[in-house]
Amino acid sequence: VQLQASGGGLVQTGGSLRLSCVASGRFFSGYHVAWFRQISGKEREFVAAAPWAGSRLYYADSVQGRFTISRDNAKNTVDLQMNNLKPEDTADYFCAASSSATLKLASDSFPYWGQGTQVTVSS
Repeated sequence: VQLQASGGGLVQTGGSLRLSCVASGRFFSGYHVAWFRQISGKEREFVAAAPWAGSRLYYADSVQGRFTISRDNAKNTVDLQMNNLKPEDTADYFCAASSSATLKLASDSFPYWGQGTQVTVSS
């Protein structure tokens, strides 16, 4: 599967952005999907995940209540709605996918990655 992310930009503190990731290939519904973010010089950090099965969604504590991940298997997309943005949310954001049987929230568990989309939150 190939992934392409979009939707980043510059926003003021308290603002909102919606990131979108489009997947090519078949059987997207059989993949776990997730968003990670990375600040230059730091490790990639888990943000949110939506497993291929079940209704439970997963969020990092730092974004719980502000970010919402959603997937549309008919359109092969996974979005990240980001509200009440803070300067510490500034990073490059990456979408990722995995076809493993069990969802793990570590970046090395996801073999498929989109290119990053930059989010900058000004104070």
